[in-house]
Amino acid sequence: MKCVFCGGTVKKKQVTFSYEDGDKYILVENVPSEVCTRCGEKTYSPEITDEILKFAKNKFKPVKTIEVPVYDFAAKMKQLSTVD
Repeated sequence: MKCVFCGGTVKKKQVTFSYEDGDKYILVENVPSEVCTRCGEKTYSPEITDEILKFAKNKFKPVKTIEVPVYDFAAKMKQLSTVD
């Protein structure tokens, strides 16, 4: 099978799917996907996509919670530009 974006070869892999909705972020590990070996684009079957949407709608309990540091690139660049 070929990548629909770049024409590269795709391989079946287990990936981590990330989802953002406003201030809500979720990660779903070990998701079956087809990943392009050239551009890295991930595609999911309709069945897998339906299951992923259930995670986004809080239909499952998370297996773990992690703390993630958040940085603001624009704020840092503004701070650097005022130093000059």
